[in-house]
Amino acid sequence: MLQEIIPLRISLVNSYLIKNDDAYILIDTGFSMQRRTIKKELEQAGCRRGNLRLIVVTHGDSDHSGNAGYLRKNYGARIGAHREEADTCLKGDMRFNRKRLQDKTHFLTGVVLALPLARLGRADRFKPDIYLEDGQALSEFGCNAKIVHIPGHTSGSVGVITADGDLFCGDLLKNNGKPAKNSLVDDPAEMDASIVRLGEMGVRMVYPGHGRPFTMEEFFREA
Repeated sequence: MLQEIIPLRISLVNSYLIKNDDAYILIDTGFSMQRRTIKKELEQAGCRRGNLRLIVVTHGDSDHSGNAGYLRKNYGARIGAHREEADTCLKGDMRFNRKRLQDKTHFLTGVVLALPLARLGRADRFKPDIYLEDGQALSEFGCNAKIVHIPGHTSGSVGVITADGDLFCGDLLKNNGKPAKNSLVDDPAEMDASIVRLGEMGVRMVYPGHGRPFTMEEFFREA
């Protein structure tokens, strides 16, 4: 059976399922306040307890990690995240490991991350089961894809790239009107280096954390 990409209809942030036969991988989980919606979307996609193999948290921000702990408990899946995002997930604070906040040079970032929605409630905080590394294959979870480390938005941001060249990029890139870099940046130099690297990896389609999918060609044309 061919691998299938299933976008989940959750407002504010995008989550995606990759389905291969009866095995599913979930990429990002939305805010905890969207729990009822993501449960409904998983059910409609045929994803049940026992066949959700892995939850990939592209980074620890609460709009991507808010339901990870709940879904692990109720679906039996393991949670994977980069080691540099682990403390953010444990503390529930998006500001924890962002370098640009430590020197107080990025006012807008500080304002955004100080909002109540930027924190995970105590019951939603979690420790990842698996530390995802650059180049790590996901074949053991029934997925023909691998992890790519793409720092910039956060130091531990990761994406998932399939053998067909489909990239799930978290918050590195966005498409709210046109493909662009995410405006919330922790390290601009790292972000630029991540984008250059993706351009060399044969990425075909990009599935962002916010906005509509687009081709990598479109992104470079707009950049």
